[in-house]
Amino acid sequence: MARRPRGLSDDEKMLWKKVADNTERLHPPRPVKNSFLTEQLQPAPKVPEVKSPRFQIGEAAKPRPKLHELAPSMVEQMAAQRVAMDKKTFGRMKKGRLAPEARIDLHGMTIAQAHPILTRFIMEAVADGRRLVLVITGKGKHRDDGGPIPVRHGVLRHQVPHWLHMPPLKAHVLQISEAHLKHGGHGAYYVYLRRHR
Repeated sequence: MARRPRGLSDDEKMLWKKVADNTERLHPPRPVKNSFLTEQLQPAPKVPEVKSPRFQIGEAAKPRPKLHELAPSMVEQMAAQRVAMDKKTFGRMKKGRLAPEARIDLHGMTIAQAHPILTRFIMEAVADGRRLVLVITGKGKHRDDGGPIPVRHGVLRHQVPHWLHMPPLKAHVLQISEAHLKHGGHGAYYVYLRRHR
């Protein structure tokens, strides 16, 4: 059985008090922090002001973007493209006043058939020194099978500008534009080639 510790006598308590009064503490006592009090003393954080854009009653609302149109259409991409050729010549070309020096009809071909034929056609036009050629793609058939993934309307119409912006054709093409109605309209492109000296 363990012994109970003996308590200090009055003489021992008095002696300990004298020793304690004549000594200095190595570490001063730390103030006790009361978290409740410190929270009350600290100022509340300022709520940031949210600046809303000014508007007037009756002002037209901005149109909502189309939910499923992930990429701009080919017509929008062509319109946003900067004019690299002479602006007067570009204006005449857009109005159908310039006659294409050569034309190719890719209408009805698959992507695998059309790509090499287009490449050969452009390279031959460059070799012959032609400047304006017409590439007919057709408007494309609407073949939406009702699946969850939307099907692009007019595959060749969409692919041809991409091919013309990629090597080896990119070095020879100066401008691509949608053709005038008398040359095919939405189903054809004017391709203006660089002059190689």
